[in-house]
Amino acid sequence: MNIHFDTLMNLSIKHIFGPASQTINHLTYHSKQVRDGSVFFSIKGENEDGHQYIKEAIARGAIAVFGTSIEELRLLSTQYSHCTFLAVDDVRKVMASFSKMYFDYTDEKIETIGVTGTNGKTTVAAYVRSLLTLLELPTGSIGTTGIWSSKKKLVYKKSTPTTPESVDLHKIFYDLYTRGDEAAVMEVSSIAIDQQRVENIYFDVAIHTNLSEEHLEYHKTFEHYKKCKMKLFQQAKHAVINIDDQDMGKDLSRLFEGPKVTYSLLNNAEATLQAKNITVKEGGSFFDLLYKGQSYKVAVPVYGDYNIANVLAAIGTALHFEYHIEDIISVLPQLESPEGRFQVIEGPNNQKVILDYAHTPVALTRLVEEVKKMEYNQLIVMIAGIGIRDFNKMPKMARVIEGKADEIVVTVDHPGHHDPNVIVDQVMTGFSNPSASNIHRAPTRTEGVLKSLSLGKLNDIILLTSGCINGAQLVKGNEIPHSDEEIIASYYASLSNIS
Repeated sequence: MNIHFDTLMNLSIKHIFGPASQTINHLTYHSKQVRDGSVFFSIKGENEDGHQYIKEAIARGAIAVFGTSIEELRLLSTQYSHCTFLAVDDVRKVMASFSKMYFDYTDEKIETIGVTGTNGKTTVAAYVRSLLTLLELPTGSIGTTGIWSSKKKLVYKKSTPTTPESVDLHKIFYDLYTRGDEAAVMEVSSIAIDQQRVENIYFDVAIHTNLSEEHLEYHKTFEHYKKCKMKLFQQAKHAVINIDDQDMGKDLSRLFEGPKVTYSLLNNAEATLQAKNITVKEGGSFFDLLYKGQSYKVAVPVYGDYNIANVLAAIGTALHFEYHIEDIISVLPQLESPEGRFQVIEGPNNQKVILDYAHTPVALTRLVEEVKKMEYNQLIVMIAGIGIRDFNKMPKMARVIEGKADEIVVTVDHPGHHDPNVIVDQVMTGFSNPSASNIHRAPTRTEGVLKSLSLGKLNDIILLTSGCINGAQLVKGNEIPHSDEEIIASYYASLSNIS
């Protein structure tokens, strides 16, 4: 694509050094991903400044560079006369706008749905993708479990655990559109909003699940965390809001001026959608859905009251797209759940291993409450301290599980650059009696899974929690491949060989 930079008035370019036009065939913010004909965006991260990688990017083939330092770009233009250097005030904001333009404004050609909240984003995104596709609106999804088209999981090297950087995001929209998808639902994290990854996207629907303390290692204050999440609804035409949520749902319901659907499990008469008389059987959950003064019988293959709330969020989204409530209810028995969310694996001796990557105190509490409704002999729970998250949260994970499981395994997810034993120590401070005989330490997730499995006996439930992101553990800047499912399969296979 031939780009005349001096015509891009919406980018607020302050200075252009070098050629005013270039033929561009690739966009990136990572110097190692540069190839011939690339535009390189020298964004500032939490730890590094992209300006220090500009020369490497040019050596790899970059022919245009966006940055903020006018003097540095001016100097570079004298050394690399073939390259265009563009000075702007905010590289991230420009990157989002340029990416949208480069990928032909695809986000405006499809229906876009953004999901935000402390817990439930992944599940709601999966339910929305499944429900809209069942209603014959082919929908892809973007989030923690990867990139999915309406038909299958796609192979992508994700740039972040949850919400991709804007360059990647607009390429994904383009790829979904060219595959025939007509909508895309995505998890939108508070950090992504703050870092302008979804800048200039006007969502057809924004969904709010709930709000509790999280990501304070980044936001520093709960107020800033909430403010970032609220901002999503300033870029949305319609809203779906959990009115039971006191911290944010009530505010959104009052402040959002566009069409909205609210939902409730707590008999809130103001809610558009209410779920009552929830029962759980072998095949899933059953409840009465109240909508516009009528009651409908609903069957859905999910477990846990919190997942019924997530189903209501998906129903609310479908209503915004003008599907009839009877048509929505008719396909709910076929609803698909996401990977790693209340995923049950049957083991020998009537053991059940449940994978659920709950990684906040609220999510862990809700999860254990639902698991305890099942029949079992002993409950073994693995929790984790996450090295790339807020250290202050770690003891809270211990406090909410203490006394609620027969055996507890404390391990580490994504130690990053931290000593895993320091992370385990931090989690252990939340126990009133960390030296109790039923509390076990495991400095890696692999060891944690194996220890949890080894504690299992006849009729036990082994609950493995926390978040293994994108099939890998993040260790000292590297992604180390990891799969709980493979470890479980290998462990049980070894038992059968012994017997």
